[in-house]
Amino acid sequence: MTNDVVPDILAYLAEDVGSGDLTANLIPESMQAQAEVHTRESMVLCGQAWFNAVFLHLQPDVVIDWAYAEGDFVPANSLLCSLSGAARSLLTGERTALNLLQSLSATASLARRYAEAVAGTGCKVLDTRKTLPGLRLAQKYAVRCGGGINHRIGLFDAILLKENHIIAAGSITQAIALARQHSDVMVEVEVESLTELHEALLAKPDRIMLDNFSLADLRQAVQLTAGAVELEASGNIRLENIREVAETGVNFISIGALTKDVKAIDLSMRITLVTHDAK
Repeated sequence: MTNDVVPDILAYLAEDVGSGDLTANLIPESMQAQAEVHTRESMVLCGQAWFNAVFLHLQPDVVIDWAYAEGDFVPANSLLCSLSGAARSLLTGERTALNLLQSLSATASLARRYAEAVAGTGCKVLDTRKTLPGLRLAQKYAVRCGGGINHRIGLFDAILLKENHIIAAGSITQAIALARQHSDVMVEVEVESLTELHEALLAKPDRIMLDNFSLADLRQAVQLTAGAVELEASGNIRLENIREVAETGVNFISIGALTKDVKAIDLSMRITLVTHDAK
């Protein structure tokens, strides 16, 4: 995982470090330090590879010891990891590493809450493309880490025909026909009523997104479909009502908030010991 994220790490560090860390460079180059990272709130730990890559880029022999494994639930006020290395490197990498860890752990933690809310129903929680710019793959990884599953990664690996695509194509039927002619990937179509659902069923997509359906209409859609095609509920679904939606019998529920409305986990890093290299 670490090697895969290094190109992104270089960009993340560049926006913070720029031509050099003026503050950290006030510290003697020979100074060594130990530090600890703690969480002030409960969380699902996610983003170790990104965190590690920041410090390994700055100092290849830095030592990082994790108290928890990726994907673990961590109680509030817990030690996440300890670090040992050059004081300058620890200071320079601190903010970038914490930004990544706190954001990805936030996504994983929220995904875990949604996944637990539908547990036992057979319904799966999906993410969307509503991700933070530059963090698409990282956030989608975090969703999986938290127990959700990924929808399409981008515009290139599946077809999702939404309202504007349907208007441009002329109809739901025509939009699906065009999709089948030009690609062999999964074809999903969005419908906004039971009438549109009937039309979509006749055109035989792989999945149908039921946009802002009432609970009664979701149940009716499940009955009408009778397992012939996968159904995905979307729109105005929150933790407070997701269980009811899942119990209608839909296969998937997509939640943009997993990656869009991220409230970072409250983390802190503190230097615990400083020494001078005897060399």
